[in-house]
Amino acid sequence: MSRRTPSYSIERKKSRWGWIFVTPTLIFFLLFSFYPIFNAFYTSLFNKKLLSLKPPDFIGFNNYSYLLKSPDFWNSIRATLVFTLGTFAPLLIFSLIFAIFIMSRKRFQKFFQIAYYSPAVLSSVVAAVIWLLIFDPRGLGNQWLNLIMNTPGIDHKWLANSVMVQMSTMLVYFWKYVGYFTIIFIVGLASIPQSIYEAAKIDGANDWKIFWYITLPLLKPTTILVSIMSMLQCLKTFSTQYLFTQGGAPLAPINVITLNVYNTAIRDHRIGRASAMSIVLFIIMLFLTWLQFKSSRADEISY
Repeated sequence: MSRRTPSYSIERKKSRWGWIFVTPTLIFFLLFSFYPIFNAFYTSLFNKKLLSLKPPDFIGFNNYSYLLKSPDFWNSIRATLVFTLGTFAPLLIFSLIFAIFIMSRKRFQKFFQIAYYSPAVLSSVVAAVIWLLIFDPRGLGNQWLNLIMNTPGIDHKWLANSVMVQMSTMLVYFWKYVGYFTIIFIVGLASIPQSIYEAAKIDGANDWKIFWYITLPLLKPTTILVSIMSMLQCLKTFSTQYLFTQGGAPLAPINVITLNVYNTAIRDHRIGRASAMSIVLFIIMLFLTWLQFKSSRADEISY
């Protein structure tokens, strides 16, 4: 008879304890992430009313076929993509610029980090309310823009004009989250060894070449993380658009999918159709995340 080796027994104990620690997290994700997704898909197959006591009628994929023919839903797709494209790129670019600026300072680094990050501490509702006051015809938004453009007394209709209200929602999200992603970039920059920069300077590389050929490639994992997180955050936007429409802004230009889901479920009581919208949004988010991973796939850079 062969004896069981001590190393084999130790590995089994490690594996057992690993599953013990991981199981609560798996259960949490199953209950609060995977189950709602499957339940939403199941609900989307029925003509279910939110407050009706009658059993819902099974209609298969009719909710999805209705969405494909609905101009209102396609407008939500357009509003969501416009908001995401208009917010995602500035968030990614300026958060990297701000991170490099902060890391290049020899003094007041902590102050700048706190200053940039402080809006991220606020809830989305509070941030939207603050900017509602700024975008008021008598608020600071008009005052600042009139000062820059030398157009005293002009109301730029931040919450009335269809183009301006879209830019307003983008501005609120940029202000709130740029500091959050700046901190993530700072962590990524701090993880790059200084010896690499010193070697590049000895070889005669200038600041631009150091950034383009050293910093940016070594920062690629952080850039992918920030790009995916910021994109998903933009696709999930809701609070700003909801509060702006409640404040009198036109609905159509900022009727993103999440807002349409809310109005369809809560206002129209069509929970089945709203569930179909949420599944479509989930598929869009999944596809764009996969596309970013695929487009950024390359050989790993080691240092």
